[in-house]
Amino acid sequence: MEQTIPVLILAIPLFMFLFLGLCGKYMQHKWAGIIGTAGMGVTMILAYFTAFTYFFSGAPEFVTDGGERLQYLVFNWEWLHFYKNLTISLGFLLDPISAMMLIVITTISFMVHLYSNGYMRDHHGVWETGFQRFYAFLSLFSFSMLGLVVATNIFQMYIFWELVGASSYLLIGFYYTKPSAVSASKKAFIVTRFADLGFLIGILVLSFYTGFFDFMDMTSAAVGDTGKVFAVSADTAQGVANIFADKATAGFMGCSVLTWALVLIFMGGMGKSAMMPLHIWLPDAMEGPTPVSALIHAATMVVAGVYLVARLFPLYMINAAQGGAALDIVTWVGAVTALYAAMVACAQVDIKRVLAFSTISQIAFMMVALGVARPEVHHGLGYMASMFHLFTHAMFKGLLFLGAGAIIHAVGSNDYTSMYGLRKYMPVTHITFLIACLAIAGIIPFSGFFSKDEILSSCLGNSTVVYIWMSAVAGLTAFYMFRLYYLIFWWKEHKVEDPHHAPHDQAWTMTLPLVILAAISCVAGFIPFGKFVTWNGHEYDFMAHFDWSVAGVSLCVAVVAILLATKMYRKENPLPAKMKSALPSLWNWCYHRFYWDELYYFITHKIIFNGICRPIAWFDRHIIDGTMDMLAAITQKSSYAIRGLQSGNLQMYVWIYLIGVLLLGAVTAVVVILI
Repeated sequence: MEQTIPVLILAIPLFMFLFLGLCGKYMQHKWAGIIGTAGMGVTMILAYFTAFTYFFSGAPEFVTDGGERLQYLVFNWEWLHFYKNLTISLGFLLDPISAMMLIVITTISFMVHLYSNGYMRDHHGVWETGFQRFYAFLSLFSFSMLGLVVATNIFQMYIFWELVGASSYLLIGFYYTKPSAVSASKKAFIVTRFADLGFLIGILVLSFYTGFFDFMDMTSAAVGDTGKVFAVSADTAQGVANIFADKATAGFMGCSVLTWALVLIFMGGMGKSAMMPLHIWLPDAMEGPTPVSALIHAATMVVAGVYLVARLFPLYMINAAQGGAALDIVTWVGAVTALYAAMVACAQVDIKRVLAFSTISQIAFMMVALGVARPEVHHGLGYMASMFHLFTHAMFKGLLFLGAGAIIHAVGSNDYTSMYGLRKYMPVTHITFLIACLAIAGIIPFSGFFSKDEILSSCLGNSTVVYIWMSAVAGLTAFYMFRLYYLIFWWKEHKVEDPHHAPHDQAWTMTLPLVILAAISCVAGFIPFGKFVTWNGHEYDFMAHFDWSVAGVSLCVAVVAILLATKMYRKENPLPAKMKSALPSLWNWCYHRFYWDELYYFITHKIIFNGICRPIAWFDRHIIDGTMDMLAAITQKSSYAIRGLQSGNLQMYVWIYLIGVLLLGAVTAVVVILI
């Protein structure tokens, strides 16, 4: 494959960022939107061409004679050379997951670019202040995420990882005149920085003990020209394990270096993907414009942690084979986070926060799937299931957020109590939102049914406890999504005070992305995903191995949950209030997010700031600064006392000289007499 198209995939969004950032204020708002959207559209076409060429071409650089899909290095330019075994390159790596992510990122980003042309102006056609800046930030975000997924080495990934964090800071805080938006952007930036510190330490530990930076070296059977295959079999995994057994034998606190490195790297993924206890930034990120929420939640920032674990998955497999606990930690962090977020979503009144906690729960589903993936369990089904759910989730979650944006744009509020009965006023939004709810609930034949049930099948093959746990979370997902659906579109009639300003479907720039994403959510489940993306490069026909017993159980759970939500929320009735009264403590804990924000506030403000920082600040001001001030005062007073010695009076200098000579002579005479 020639380098031109892959270079353009990265260069166009970067150019759009620079061009709109520097020149946007000199052009009309409309043209900034058109240029930004066109640039992302061209990038999407090039990304589709690159991915389809990789997946459907039988060229020997892409596929081996045995059918395994290869990692293909399009280009890899040396950037920093420290010494022979320590160089950092910038390149473009094509393999199943990076090609898949090219499709996901550019599709969602283009839909967001197109949608924002309508969303970022009011009902009178007045554009948002800073509209050009908004499109510049969107382009920077897209460039950062594209650079992350095609990185050839872990340091390149870390560079773009931080760029994604910076971009999210800019977008979440777009309304910089709102204190809540500024606070949310700082919260997201600071929390993810703590997580990224662990990521960086993990990179350094892994690289120090193995001598590897490049992903092809880290995840291949051998280091060198033959190291192309992602990981072809259990024997191949053992071959890589032997490399690490030779080079990473050191341990700490009963765990191997490889375990520590992978857990620390996963810590970075926990921050980006909002896993507990580093999840607190994501709900507050809703302070940004709704298209930003769709971009962050659907295809970019929050799936970066899942992508990170998937990228280094062969190392996690090796660690599991050696008895390490890294994958077990991934599994249970994901499982606990999934249940927590689903419970909290059941009690929120802000529709964007419901979707935010839904995202946390669904990302946790993907983490669990990676955690339970083993070669002996359905040929590593969990890996494929996780990537499949990442793909389908991007489409229906993007649809949910863009649909929520259309609703908010129509009624002027995020609170569902300002909505109700909107199905008559917004029919297109209603149908597309319902499709997304059916998909995320796992109802056949929508896309979420297939990807979610593959995850549950992989859980059942690994642990019955995990399977039951995640099945319960799937039931909660169906319940809270249809609770949200009924409260927005049903419950009771919507009161319209002014018929001329009744809620309505939005302009085509906002409606077309909803229709496209709804269509994808209907058919994406039928993609033979196992033919393209598997942990070992071999094709896996998951439909031939589809476990209809698992699917039947999960479908029954989802239907029961939907029926319960229908009973409680389709028409106005006292049942929700009775349930709240029957379980007030549980409802309050869920509504207040189990008081995690209050806990962090107590730890940071009461303990760290008041208990540690204030005494340190007092010591700094009164002891350290006081000592310096005392020395300065003594010096100043002494200088005032002796300043007469430098009066410039010649007679005074003579007298001082004479007195000095006489004193010196007297001292000399006394010394001579004593001797």
